[in-house]
Amino acid sequence: MQSDPASAAHSAPRTDSAAERLDHARELIRSAKLGEAISLARDLLDSQLEDGERAEALYLLAVAQRFGNHPREALATLQTLHDENQGHARAWQERGHVCRAQGWHEEAIAAYGRAVERNPALVASWRALAELHEHTGDTDGVRRARERLEYLNRLPPQLMHVTDLIHENKLYKAERLCRTFLEDNRRHIEGMRLLADIGTRLKIYDDAEFLLESCVEFEPDHVQARIDYANLLIRKTKFEKANEQARHLVALQPDNRRFRTTLATTLVGLGRFDEGIALYRELLAADPGRSELHLLTGHAQKTVGAFDDAVESYREAYRRRPDFGDAFWSLANTKTYRFTDREISHIKRYEQARGTASEDRIHLCFAAGKALEDRADYDDSFRFYERGNSLKRIETGYKPETIEERAQAQMDTCTPELFDRRQGVGFDCRDPIFIVGLPRAGSTLLEQILASHSRVDGTMELHNILALAQRLRGRAAEKTSRYPEILHDLDDDYFRRFGEQYIADTRAYRGSAPLFIDKMPNNFVHIGLIRLILPNAKVIDARRNPMACCFSCYKQLFGEGQEFTYGLEEVGRYYRAYVRLMDHWDNVLPGFVLRVMHEDVVDGLETQVRRILEFCDLPFEENCIRFHETERNIRTPSSEQVRQPIYREGIDRWRRYEAHLEPLREALGPEILERHPPGRIA
Repeated sequence: MQSDPASAAHSAPRTDSAAERLDHARELIRSAKLGEAISLARDLLDSQLEDGERAEALYLLAVAQRFGNHPREALATLQTLHDENQGHARAWQERGHVCRAQGWHEEAIAAYGRAVERNPALVASWRALAELHEHTGDTDGVRRARERLEYLNRLPPQLMHVTDLIHENKLYKAERLCRTFLEDNRRHIEGMRLLADIGTRLKIYDDAEFLLESCVEFEPDHVQARIDYANLLIRKTKFEKANEQARHLVALQPDNRRFRTTLATTLVGLGRFDEGIALYRELLAADPGRSELHLLTGHAQKTVGAFDDAVESYREAYRRRPDFGDAFWSLANTKTYRFTDREISHIKRYEQARGTASEDRIHLCFAAGKALEDRADYDDSFRFYERGNSLKRIETGYKPETIEERAQAQMDTCTPELFDRRQGVGFDCRDPIFIVGLPRAGSTLLEQILASHSRVDGTMELHNILALAQRLRGRAAEKTSRYPEILHDLDDDYFRRFGEQYIADTRAYRGSAPLFIDKMPNNFVHIGLIRLILPNAKVIDARRNPMACCFSCYKQLFGEGQEFTYGLEEVGRYYRAYVRLMDHWDNVLPGFVLRVMHEDVVDGLETQVRRILEFCDLPFEENCIRFHETERNIRTPSSEQVRQPIYREGIDRWRRYEAHLEPLREALGPEILERHPPGRIA
């Protein structure tokens, strides 16, 4: 018999933690004490909860309301949960259950579909989809649902649980369970593939690559393992190996458009843009409704400087899917495109639409911020930037103390004594020029200047140093990191081998010039490691006024990484840690790093170009002054800007938002701000 909700507060036991009270709410639901469960869940929601605990309390409240035959209340609770956490897969499944119970089959199918997009291991959703599609006569839908059910049913129970944990983002628990399973089933392909998936999500890419490489070696026709392997290689910018895997997949299934799309992406990654774009166009001719493919085509066109073609591809992408936030953001991210009144209204409408996915909403917010900035509507522009950053910050879960702790660890470890003791180690090679700093600090401009020299190849943001640091750091699940302290313990020979491997692995991205550029801003953390493995490398610190740089980062939605940019306090603290660490490198490695201020380059181009070339032991060439005339592929957001002559516009554009930036000022602090007095509005 259902309990009286009014008496629940008296009957529910008081426990010490929210986790225990959530467990009790689950037990009340299992025992059909729904009134007590509803009251307890509401009581929890009125208390201080972590984000994950609040989401679980809302979910349990909705479940209790559905079982208690309160469908409208359940839907209202679920809507609150969707608004706060679009990625909560079980909330969408629960919405499907409510809609199906009411006979709303179309709405139920949509909800279950969103559930399995977010967590493909939800058996109840797939089962419901199979039944609903059969009811509506959708034979393709029935086939897809049953195929997935068959796959899940074939999984050992432990791996079924691992799959569920992965998509609930409980990665460390999933890793422990998967490793335990593999101890007794060493060559189980699905187990290895799932462990690689966990490694990829934890950014332990080398371990994931080894696992997937082993999968395709043990079972060459395991299509999903090979797909995962190709995608990971693309993520790691290992496009030659990714191209081999894509060709193998196309050979297995020549008409598979997904595999041919992967092949096109690897061709673009290899710099074979004409072939890649041609293949994208061939695929679009057969299936013009693929909005994501229009987007990929636009990215490739933008990289080669075909600006008008890229704009048309991005427009076609949003025509095919009106809420496609990435298409609008890609237009904004050209930095030179100007939205029409109609497009701005469209962006605002879909940003507010209830059914817009969280990822699309974030992209739309950043696009709206840029569109309104171009209209000089700075207050409304900031409102959209702030909303987009807030949504993205929740998604990333970034903690600002992370960079501060890593910077301190480098300063504690990379002492003058370390470098004195390690004199003469590393690979004696002068090829790389590293450009480090923060994003949006003018690094792409410096890269374009240097790549205009006849003896220097431009490449891309290479991940090799970051990957090496990750290998040295150890598994993410370990409580303590071995890096950078391990730099004291390694045998001298390791540093030479690391340097040789770096040069070998980056060869694929170079041309025939004797020097090349590695423009990965985040490498500033690892300058000590760079010095030890490549003592003759050159390092340039691209720096910009802190207010201008940090706010420019705040306005930028990055494709991957740079999680520190999605909050004014977060980016300010990051900049402060960066300056502190760069001061350390100057002290322990004097002369190893050349600092170049963006404002100095803008005000005195030739002087700074000569200074940079002298540091890199390069003769002066006039082409470096006429950098905007250099034809090369540029993969960063600043690609269109550095194809133009240098200009002052934008140097102090942040001042137009100054009324909103007090949290940034406070995070930077007077010591940082006094180094760079505020400028004027450009």
